[in-house]
Parts: sequence; structure tokens; C-alpha cells
Amino acid sequence: MTAPRAAAARNRHKPDTRGGRAPRTGRPPARRGNGPNDEVLRTWLRLLACTNLVEREVRGRLRDKFETTLPRFDVLAQLDAAARDSAPTLTMSQLSRRLMVTNGNLTALIERLVREQLVARESSPADRRTQKVRLTRAGKRALDAMTPLHASWIGSLFEGLSATDRSQLHALLGKLKQSVLDGLDGERQP
Repeated sequence: MTAPRAAAARNRHKPDTRGGRAPRTGRPPARRGNGPNDEVLRTWLRLLACTNLVEREVRGRLRDKFETTLPRFDVLAQLDAAARDSAPTLTMSQLSRRLMVTNGNLTALIERLVREQLVARESSPADRRTQKVRLTRAGKRALDAMTPLHASWIGSLFEGLSATDRSQLHALLGKLKQSVLDGLDGERQP
């Protein structure tokens, strides 16, 4: 590595203060103003920050305690929830919708879980091209070992909020979700 490249590599996490410029963060510079969308943008950034903080903590704890990943946990949890709702199997499309990911992102993960015998995959008798996935007993045992700790981790991250705060936040996020869905439906209309 050349000397300039080595220096750049060492300093890549340090802010660039040459010329008084702010470091590049990938986000537009924050503006302080009273525009109609300023509060909406600040709220969006706050939601994103909270999501990222919680997700990072849960990912780390799942990795450290169970040597697994959040996507693997999510797949097992969705298959378990479906089984409890009297749907012992889900098609790959149904599972990808529940997880809000593409089928392509899910295929490799399911392959690994099948190899580890945590999920089983079979072709649909009605359409051999359709793959159905279900949780195995080993997958259920693995999920049951993780679920109580996962719930306690989330609880500890929210313990700074009172029960009333959590209830209000849940209700407001429900309204936001519906507002977003309504807005998306409106944009899809001709």
C-alpha cells in the first residue's frame, strides 16, 4: 500500500476538517428552519435512529448468545407464528411478504436453514414450482431457546418508557403505518 493510501485508510473514520467542511455522512446537511416538512423529516430521522439502535443491539446479542443472525431469527419466528395461526407451511412468497424482503434475499437463507435442519422445504402438490417452508422440531427448539431472551432484550431497551408512553407510541406508530399505506395506495392509483 502506498503512503498516501495508508494514511487515507488510517484516517477514513476521522472527520475531514480541511477547509472547514463538514464530514460526509451520506445524508444531506441538516437545515434548521420552519419549513412545512422539517418536523416530519426530524421525526423520520428519529424513527430511523431508534430502529437502527435497537436492531444493532439485538443483532449483536443474537450473535453473541446464540451464534445466529437477526434474519435467521426472523424466519424462524415467522414460521412459528404461521403455525400458531393454523398455517403449518408458508410459500416462499408468503414468507418474503411477512419479512418484507424479496424472494431472492430469502432463498439463500432458507437453503442454509434447510441444511441445518431448522426448516424443511417441499414442493407444493398443486404446483411443483411453488416451494413451501415449515419449521422443524429442531427449529422450534432453537426458536424457543431464543424467544424469552429476545423479548427481555427488547423490554430492557424500552424500559425508559412508561406503560402509558409505550401504549401511546404503539397507537401513534399504528396511525403512521396506516398513513404510509394509504399514501402508497394513492400513489399507485392512475
